[in-house]
Amino acid sequence: MPLVAGPDRIMQARIVYLILNKRTEDALQVLGKFYRVNPPEIVVGTVKGKRRTAYAVYVPKERKIYAMNSDIFYNPFVILHEFYHHLRSQGGSHRGTEKHANQYAQKFLDSFIAVTSQGQQKSG
Repeated sequence: MPLVAGPDRIMQARIVYLILNKRTEDALQVLGKFYRVNPPEIVVGTVKGKRRTAYAVYVPKERKIYAMNSDIFYNPFVILHEFYHHLRSQGGSHRGTEKHANQYAQKFLDSFIAVTSQGQQKSG
């Protein structure tokens, strides 16, 4: 399944900025509004069977992202990866892959790097 079409570069950079600045729930609200879906809840905790193997897990039945610890709660790559799973599960059955979730998250990080380095070039 191909990548989900996402927000523009500026909005992607803003989402990463929000997560890095400990406003993860706000970032998920913005994404939910963009995609017209209810954002997932996010909590610090683990899921049985995934405690040692995953930094975070999305549980579709609960519409909840479980982050292993508070550091992960503010990790944009992990949060966006799990949001991709949330987004894909909203259409019925979950059709996303780990590879596509990684690509989705990486796109946001690439936009953040591009936008912030562009801003530094203009000011410097």
